[in-house]
Amino acid sequence: MLDPALAVATGAFRSGHESFVATMQRHLTAILSADVVGYMRLSEAAEEATHHRLMSLRSSLIDPCVQEHEGRIVKNTGDGFLATFDSAPSATRCALRLQRALAVATADQPLALRIAFRMGIHLADVILENDDIFGDGVNVAARLQSYAEQGRVIISEAVFEQADEEARSLAFDMGEIFLRNHERPVRVFALGYEPGPGPTRKIGEAPAGVDARASIAVLPFRMNGSRSKKTLVADGVVDSIIQSLSGLKELFVISRGSTLKYGRRRVDPVAIGRRLGVRYIMDGTVALHRGNVRISTELIANENGAVVSADHYDGKIAELFELQDRISLKLVRTIAPHVRERELRRALRQHPHNMTAYDLLLQALDLLYKMDPDSFARARGLLQQAMALDPAYAPPFTYAALWHVFRVGELGSPDPDGDAKVAVDRALAAVERDGNDALALAIYGHVQSFLLHDTVTAQRFLDRAIEAGPSVAMAWSMSSATRGFVGDGPLAVLHGEKGQRLAPADPYRFWHEGMLAQAHYVNGDYDQAVSWARSAVAYNPAIRFTLRTLAASLVAAGRMAEAARAADRLMLVQPDFRLTSYAPRCPFVPPVLERWIGHLRGAGLPD
Repeated sequence: MLDPALAVATGAFRSGHESFVATMQRHLTAILSADVVGYMRLSEAAEEATHHRLMSLRSSLIDPCVQEHEGRIVKNTGDGFLATFDSAPSATRCALRLQRALAVATADQPLALRIAFRMGIHLADVILENDDIFGDGVNVAARLQSYAEQGRVIISEAVFEQADEEARSLAFDMGEIFLRNHERPVRVFALGYEPGPGPTRKIGEAPAGVDARASIAVLPFRMNGSRSKKTLVADGVVDSIIQSLSGLKELFVISRGSTLKYGRRRVDPVAIGRRLGVRYIMDGTVALHRGNVRISTELIANENGAVVSADHYDGKIAELFELQDRISLKLVRTIAPHVRERELRRALRQHPHNMTAYDLLLQALDLLYKMDPDSFARARGLLQQAMALDPAYAPPFTYAALWHVFRVGELGSPDPDGDAKVAVDRALAAVERDGNDALALAIYGHVQSFLLHDTVTAQRFLDRAIEAGPSVAMAWSMSSATRGFVGDGPLAVLHGEKGQRLAPADPYRFWHEGMLAQAHYVNGDYDQAVSWARSAVAYNPAIRFTLRTLAASLVAAGRMAEAARAADRLMLVQPDFRLTSYAPRCPFVPPVLERWIGHLRGAGLPD
């Protein structure tokens, strides 16, 4: 028999539970999550004024707009709010109208004190209880909001599918984003308008004359002694430097004509750099003596006048053209990593509301090169933000294509065919946006050969890439890969060596070294292949294709015990590797393919 006290307690529990169940309901709801950009910074600057301005916007603009669109605010988050709507179109129309109205209402406020929102909308089955909402759908809406830029709206695919004509016409597909603490990605769309008064601009479109990239100007080099001959020498060197740097699409290079007016007198390069509006200045001198020439260069950061790098080059006047090429090559190899590193540090210091597509791209590349699953997933999200922020800017599309290439080749794609299709689409989008971007052309070519096995199309685009950017390391290394796939060993080695020399300090240098190792393998120089593969593996031991190259090259060189150890390392990185599933996707053509698979089998890799 049940104890009376326990019976009373049990009855109370049942009553409370029944009451709890009665108040808890589930409902398909559109959730609008809104957050004030930089609220902490605004509060630190003027806490009470910020609070009053936010409350004024809530009462005069936000609350009435939500009610007019048959929604209700269910939660105030201090620096934002959650609102629910019975339909996705109502939530989307409300968000767009709010962003436009907020931009107009705050236009007369100082930029540093202006209140602006980012918004995300998701459609999901949520728990409704005591006038509040709970569930994973609420978390998704909040995560989406964090991907939006200032004054903009991001919606999930579920919302897009029910959106009206206006919203669909504004939508830009950002692809699938891996949200924090969510195993499965969510496909999202950025509503691509620039809010605010005045003419409508495309999302991310910078004002006329503004370029977010790192900018550099090369001053006329100074000379000593007889002027005529040295003028020709200096002009040739400067022209060669500008041409080489112009091949790097992450740099905005000031034209030669814009710096000529500063002449060759000794000047303050930092003052000129600031006058030109560039972040970096290259200055230099030329000295001739008895048929010899010395050219000295300095790369200076205008923000503080610091010398980023300083070099000098010696040679014979008779070897002037070779010397110019050598200087240009070294400058690209040394300046580009310095500039990228400094620019990345600058981007990482930016507040989210100051982000540009360029800044997001730099952060994505920093994560992409780490090649671990978490960083890799985050890199994709940043690239998608960059594409949404500036749909006309080619590099994020270029690297998004490369992301899918790496996913197939290195991280293990759950859908290789799907990734191949997206890689082609992204690479083609990059080429359409900038047909002279050497990296975009190279990656489009590499996608054709590596993923689609169309080596004819690949070689045509890779040749165009090298012509457009003779100093772009990736163009040479990807060309080396395709030449290796078709069995052209000598050309694969030649192009691989150029790619490696252009990227000795590149954060992705293991990839260039791995391609050079593959080229030597195809060319039959197995000792060189082993040497370069070992270097690549030492730099990053988790890369699958370099481990495969090392194992195959060791077998070809007759070093079976070492080959078996390399195969064991590959199986640790890729436990599900099987030759029967790998061979159909391997881009080598016969007879290279049969030799390659035979050597991998000889290393002990399973069928």
